Amino acid sequence: MKKQLHIYISGQVQGVGFRYTAREIADETGICGWVANLRDGRVEIVAEAEEDALKSFLVKINTQFSRYIQDTQSQWLAASGEYKDFEIRFE
Repeated sequence: MKKQLHIYISGQVQGVGFRYTAREIADETGICGWVANLRDGRVEIVAEAEEDALKSFLVKINTQFSRYIQDTQSQWLAASGEYKDFEIRFE
């Protein structure tokens, strides 16, 4: 069953290739949704896929950027089904 994972990541996560790497990992793991930098310095991610794929995505993000991430807040939700790919959003 597909789920949605809504994530806010804080730390030194802007200007380090975070969004582009997140998109690559999402493409590798079959995840749809988006990633965006927020004005307050955090990164926001909305990701939809099977739960195992989302857990793998989160582990890979945390592993790749462990030295930059200070805090991660995530919320599991029902999938909306509105996303067809994974994109970088620019605010």
